[in-house]
Parts: sequence; C-alpha cells; structure tokens
Amino acid sequence: MRRFWIALALTLPLAARQPVRGREAMVVAQDPIATDVGVQILKQGGNAIDAATAIGFALQTTWPFAGNIGGGGFMLIRFADGRTTFIDFREKAPAAASRDMYIDAKGNATRDSILGWRAAGVPGTVRGLELAHSKYGKLKWETVVRPSQQLAAKGFPVSYALAESLRGTKNITSFPDAERVYHRNGKPYQAGEIFVQPDLAKTLDRIARLGAKDFYEGETARLIATSMAANGGHITLADLRNYNPVERKPLVGKYGPYTVYSAAPPSSGGVGILQMLGMLDGSGYEKSGSGSAASIHYVAEAMRRFFADRSEYLGDTDFYKAPMAGLLDPAYIAKRRASIDTKKATPSRDIRPGGPPGAESSETTHFNVVDAQGNAVAMTYTINDGYGSGVMIPGAGFLMNDEMDDFASKPGSPNQFGLIQGEGNKIEPGKRPLSAMSPTILEKDGKFFMAVGAPGGPRIISAVLQVILNVVDFKMNAQEAVDAPRVHHQWMPDRLSVEHGISPDTVAILRGMGHEVDYSPGLVIASVETIIRNGEWLEGGADGRRNAKASGY
Repeated sequence: MRRFWIALALTLPLAARQPVRGREAMVVAQDPIATDVGVQILKQGGNAIDAATAIGFALQTTWPFAGNIGGGGFMLIRFADGRTTFIDFREKAPAAASRDMYIDAKGNATRDSILGWRAAGVPGTVRGLELAHSKYGKLKWETVVRPSQQLAAKGFPVSYALAESLRGTKNITSFPDAERVYHRNGKPYQAGEIFVQPDLAKTLDRIARLGAKDFYEGETARLIATSMAANGGHITLADLRNYNPVERKPLVGKYGPYTVYSAAPPSSGGVGILQMLGMLDGSGYEKSGSGSAASIHYVAEAMRRFFADRSEYLGDTDFYKAPMAGLLDPAYIAKRRASIDTKKATPSRDIRPGGPPGAESSETTHFNVVDAQGNAVAMTYTINDGYGSGVMIPGAGFLMNDEMDDFASKPGSPNQFGLIQGEGNKIEPGKRPLSAMSPTILEKDGKFFMAVGAPGGPRIISAVLQVILNVVDFKMNAQEAVDAPRVHHQWMPDRLSVEHGISPDTVAILRGMGHEVDYSPGLVIASVETIIRNGEWLEGGADGRRNAKASGY
C-alpha cells in the first residue's frame, strides 16, 4: 500500500505556488529584508517613490551581490493619475575614458573592463534616487535612507542565499577591503550569523544627513577619488561632481488592449520589449499554448531578430542618433515578423540588422512597488557583474561597478555576455553604456495593470517579455507567470537557451526545427519580479529562482 501511495504522489502535478495578495499595496524585491523595508515605509505614510528609494538603499546593505550605491539604473514611474516618467541614473564613462582604453598592443580586448579599479563608471544611484525622491516622494529624505543605515550599523541575520552568494564569489578575492568585509579574511559568513558593516553605516549616515551631495562632493566623494587615483582608476572628483541623472519620457507602445510603458535608451530593453511584442501581436503564436514547441519557436525567432538590431542600432541617445522611430515603426516590425518561418529556425548567420527607417550609416536587481494611492514604480539597478568590479572603496564599505564592460570595448566583438555591439555603443567620455535593464509597466482601460522587471544581463529582456506574455496571453496569475520555465535567444551566439522546466520532448522538437539548444542543468533565464492588478486585488509574484519576497496589505 505504501508503494502505491508513493507512486500516486509521483504522478500528481505539483501544486502551483499562489501569489501574495493585498488590497491596498504591494512590494516585491529580490531580498526579503528589503521588501520589509519597503512595506514599512508605505505603512509610515510614504508613497511608492519613498518605498522604492528606501529599498534601493536597503539592498546595498542586505544584497551586495547587486544592490548598490556604487552603480546605477533606471526607475519607471506610473502615477495614480496616469502620468508616467522615467529616471535614468545609469553610470557614465569618466572624462579620462577613451574608445580603445581596454585594447592591448595586439588589438585584443583586456579584462580591465570587468575586474579592478579601471572597470568602474561614475555611479548614478545616489543622485538618481535623490532626484526621484525630491520631486515625487512624500517623507523626509533621512526617513527613507535611515533603515538601510541601521541595518548596516546593527547588522542583520545572514540568509542562506546570502551566505552561499558570499562564499561563491571570486572577483573580490584580489581586493583586501572587499575580502575583509565579505569573506572575513577566509572565514565566510554562515547562515544565521549577524552581518555588521560599520564603514557602510558611516557612509549611509552621511548620505542620510547630508543628501547626495556627500557622495558626489563631500567625504564619500573624497574617499572614492583618492582611492581611484592611488590604484590606477579613472574616476575623479570632477567626474563625481559633474554627474547628473536625467528624467526622460518612457517608451510607449500597444499590445492588444494594453498600453505598455518601458525604459528609454540608454536601455535597449524598452525598445526590445516593444519591438518583440509588435512582432507577436496578431501573429496567433499563442494558439498552440504556453510551453509548446510552436510558441517557444515563434517567440525565440522574434528575440533573434531584435537582438540582431540591437547589435547595430542602439546606444546612448545623448551621443548617438539611434533610429528609435524606425525600430518601432509598424511597417518595419511587420517586415521582421514576415521573415519568421513558423516551422523552421532561421540561422542567425542569415539574419542581419534589419535597416529600420532612419537608421544611421549580470549583476542587477529589480523591484516593484504599488502604493495605496495607485502609484506604481518598477526599478532596476545594477553594478553589472555580481559584486561589481570587486573593488571596495576603503573606509566607505561599498563596491564599485564594472559597468565599463557594457560599452563596446571592441565594436563588433562579443562582451562577457556574448553580446555583439556596434559603434553606437563605443566608449566616449561622459557617455552612458547601453543596458538591457527593462523596467516595464502595463495599463489597461486607463488603469494600472502590471509592473515587471528582472536582473540577468541580456536575458532580462527575454524574461520580462515572457512574463508579460504569460499574464496577458496565457492568463497566468502573478506567481505562475514568474515561475513558468523560460527561454532566451540573443542572435549571437546562435543558441537557444532553455530552462529545465521545459520537457525533453519539447526540446527534441525544437532541435528538429533547427534550433541549437542549450539545455544545461541549472540554466536560469533571469529572475523576474511582478505585481499585477486582478480586480480589487494586487498580486505579487516573487521569483523562486532567487531569494525574493512579495509582501502586501
């Protein structure tokens, strides 16, 4: 009898995880403590922008793998009255940067753009969060920064996920300050131990009291510039003083009855989401069902075509005239859609950047907040690699980014993610590197419907697209949508990455259609966080691929 019940249990489908539900407000972030900080700020009377600011600082303390004040990112806001804005606080190349700064005497790209003092761009997070808060927040600045400072000063219990992450990172071992803080000089933290960061606490205390001015012109700026000068880095006091975030209009498009707002350049994610949705809209790809070989094939072919365009046409629009209107032109998108063979993969060598009208000749983290008034924030920010460049600013307690690798160090050659990038993303002083970060918000019938985003390098774009499709086309709830297995294709290398939740039989069919499939154990296509409005309820979906948490009330 016991064997019968075991056999029966093995044949039953696994119960789907339910989303977290709340009537008034919802926070979803990649770290549970940071989620709790966001909820705390909302319950103190703060709005979504206050909560997002507090979460951004908290993640620096509790999730140094990606949370940062030494990096940069994007904040997309949809206000309760329907207005939208996009705050770009992406890092900038220092004034001393040059096109070939990472090319050696033999013409090869070096690793200096990935590891060490020369890898860092000028950070934007602190000034970007201050801009968002000063224009749109409700609570005092010190109120939203202080929780992160207290977590650094008093410490917090190390989670299993953080302990494993700290133990597994290799890029800090060559840098004594980071090694001392995160590896305790060879005595790695165990789950449950209290992690105290006194130098970071002092930095956050200065920022809480003095604002972003400390980071860009005060004591923290001095610590950054002095250590950069002593170690061959490029960031100077003038670079820090001159850094400015920019408020831009988000990109906007339609997908059936939904209005889609997403990130403007220097993100490539927003145009990618909108272009791929355009290729899928009206195609009928969804009729074969979620997870079918036919639907996966069609979505992968749309990805392949966008990433080919990305390789040629995108860059910081403050420096480069990217053909944005052409890339999103309905006639151009229809032409790209028409080139998709529904039965057979098109080899990437046969797909070139498409020539849109007007064309000129990781590690990251994401969170979403919806407040009781109906304001929504989707924010993605990054230090690029996990633990950034490995460099910790002595006496300041935070890591610097290695965002210079997101430029085309050698245009036409792949970067660490395998992405091929063109002249539009070449290194220039003061320029922001192209990004895959894709914070996105959907509305329906003039009301908030969904906020979504992810970390994960170029896989961000593919993952965010698929979660949107899971909700809109396949009618999944928030948790089902982020838990469902995903795929990724980025044109070059010509390979379709497939998570193991997709069946081997489906993989065999995809291979029969001509796809070169990477079905490696443990392969992960980003980690998506989402909030959707389902009637009177908000649903929070926290991706189980990371130690994420949704919380609402």
